[in-house]
Amino acid sequence: MDIKISDILDPSCIRLNLEVKDKADALQQMVDLLASNGKVSDRGSLATVILDRERLMSTGIGNGVALPHGKTNAVDRSMAALATLQSPIDFDALDDKPVSIILLLVGTEGNVGVHLRLLSRISRMVGSEQFRTALLNAKSVEDVSALLGSNEEEKA
Repeated sequence: MDIKISDILDPSCIRLNLEVKDKADALQQMVDLLASNGKVSDRGSLATVILDRERLMSTGIGNGVALPHGKTNAVDRSMAALATLQSPIDFDALDDKPVSIILLLVGTEGNVGVHLRLLSRISRMVGSEQFRTALLNAKSVEDVSALLGSNEEEKA
């Protein structure tokens, strides 16, 4: 059985038109969003893992998308949070373009294979201009969930 993004992205961890000041604020808000579902045992540890990974190299993967990620024992399974931003921000992206979509992926220390498969699946999805446009045009959390579901079925 292959894990899907829709399996790890709780609707409570999706925000549309999130207001952020800059990259640091965006990362903190994404960590808070994930921690708000009560499934993160140590919010500070999670924030440290995400910020440390970001310092290694920007997770702004291009085309207006950032994919911050990390592995930590502050979670007991893979989880994700997703936001579209009210205004694009500089994220030190590989293509130097501002970011409007952030998908935070957190995995457990012991499950690197699942983490890498999820990163790969997300990268393929957000690589599609049609998918990114539909995501930015989503009017509700339900729209986002339906979009993810239909894209995962196509790619499966």
